[in-house]
Amino acid sequence: MAGGERMGSKHVSDIVMDLVEPVAEEHGLELVDVEYQPHGRHSVLRLYLDRPGGVSLDDLADVSREVSDVLDAHDAVPGQYTLECSSPGINRRLRKPEDFVRFCGKSVRVRTSTPIAGSRNLSGLLLSADADGIEIEDESRGRLAVPLRSIERAHYEHDFAAELRGGRS
Repeated sequence: MAGGERMGSKHVSDIVMDLVEPVAEEHGLELVDVEYQPHGRHSVLRLYLDRPGGVSLDDLADVSREVSDVLDAHDAVPGQYTLECSSPGINRRLRKPEDFVRFCGKSVRVRTSTPIAGSRNLSGLLLSADADGIEIEDESRGRLAVPLRSIERAHYEHDFAAELRGGRS
């Protein structure tokens, strides 16, 4: 999750995640990610929501209204902010262990906090995933084990070439 300003011992994005996840689930949506970007007196809070088959603008608008009320009631975001609700896009972020499990067999791009096989930037086929880590067939380094705690950021990488060849990515 994107960091941001701290409120007590938790980041704003963590607080928002805890408050918004139940609201998203009530609407049949998954809260994929939260980004909080403080900008002086006016900040931006982005929520990325998804569901199998995708989300509509109406879905996002409905959740946005309800989330805004919940966040204001809990005073979860300091100062003034703009709330943006969006789909995570085609190259969605992978954050939770379940995300990695769901995308096994797909192409991913991973950035780690410490180098693995000499690099912090890995990309290739996600071979396996569990609660502790992932295994990736990196394009230039071969098969690598990556502990989840070492992952700073990870994204699914849609394979447009496979799609054009008639395959699924």
